[in-house]
Amino acid sequence: MKLAIVGAGWAGVAAAVEAVGLGHQVTVFEASRTLGGRARGLEGRLPDGRPVALDNGQHILIGAYTETLRLMRQVGVDTDTALQRLPLTLKFPDGAGLQLPRLPVPLDVLAGILRNGGWPLQQRLGLLRAALGWKLRDFECKAQLSVAELCRQLGPHVMQELIEPLCVSALNTPARQASAQVFLRVLRDALFGVPGGSQLLLPRLNLSALFPQAAARWLAQNGAAVHTGVRIHALQAQAAQWQLDEQIFDCVLLACPSTEAARLVTGAAAAQTDPAALQAWAATAAALHFEAITTVYAWTAEARLPAPMLALRHDGQQPAQFVFDRGRLGGPAGLLAFVVSASQGERETLQARVLQQARSQLDLDLQAVQTVVEKRATFACTPGLQRPPQAIAPGLLACGDYTAGPYPATLEGAVRSGLAAAQALAR
Repeated sequence: MKLAIVGAGWAGVAAAVEAVGLGHQVTVFEASRTLGGRARGLEGRLPDGRPVALDNGQHILIGAYTETLRLMRQVGVDTDTALQRLPLTLKFPDGAGLQLPRLPVPLDVLAGILRNGGWPLQQRLGLLRAALGWKLRDFECKAQLSVAELCRQLGPHVMQELIEPLCVSALNTPARQASAQVFLRVLRDALFGVPGGSQLLLPRLNLSALFPQAAARWLAQNGAAVHTGVRIHALQAQAAQWQLDEQIFDCVLLACPSTEAARLVTGAAAAQTDPAALQAWAATAAALHFEAITTVYAWTAEARLPAPMLALRHDGQQPAQFVFDRGRLGGPAGLLAFVVSASQGERETLQARVLQQARSQLDLDLQAVQTVVEKRATFACTPGLQRPPQAIAPGLLACGDYTAGPYPATLEGAVRSGLAAAQALAR
């Protein structure tokens, strides 16, 4: 089929690679000049004037991202050099927190919990009892349950040093508002499912280079076309085909943000004699609420963390939950990235508070390099959330981490959505 994919984020390029493998003639349209969508590279400069590669947000992968890792290898990325692999570690600057040993699943989880002397024994045993109960229930729970409600019997050390950091990093939604059902799915795959699934995979490349750029080269070598700087203005049904602006395609995959997909589908519905199905899909997509992620890049020549990634104590005045040592991940020495998940407030205020947080928790006096606020970084992963389906109309599908599925707004969720949409074309 002659297939158009609108959007070259991780979902769009994953769909394109899969569709080419299935024998389709693929054309990708991306409005930006940079590939990667909400996980892409940026250019910046250090205070001393040196150019530096940044990202629009600091992302990590985990070992359970099996489809993302498979596709990266398929398009020629050496994942052993592009990613730094570490055991799951949620350590704070004072040494508190959890670190899993290198043992088979689930022994690594059991040993990591039992060996954590910083948690009272009763809280460790309580976590193990809860985890056993989740496993016996096949990691299922009521759709309306929040993570805070799911974990209400766990002790404060476990909540503050494990559950809340995991929840905000995986779902980008605070535990009191986040979907327990989706959180359990993440725990199942990461901690109790895939061998090595809990391992942290920290990028040594900028996020565009990590997968989308390599995928674009692979697509070009295999006969597909990738057009950047091209925004699609209109979508229209043409008999059994679809028209994007002036071009006709057999099928269209909308891999753009949900707001942009809703705009295009609403425009297509206006020309239909029976627009109800298109209007309903667009309304569901447009109704999603979003959470922001702020990444504060800061530098001083002598900055070096004891590990590539640390968890941070956080509250309203100290907003960052994590800090990454980019100097230990292929970047210039002294460059740190502070991540404020589910962030609120103005960029300048967040930046100032993070720099103060670095002084109080890391004893570092840093200069700001660049602060990136991705206002619509992820959908708010709340209990009972209705997400739009992939199928919109015959020959018209959507893919992206926001579409209906078991995963939160993660890179793996986006990639799996793209694969599923491409595979649906054959059905």
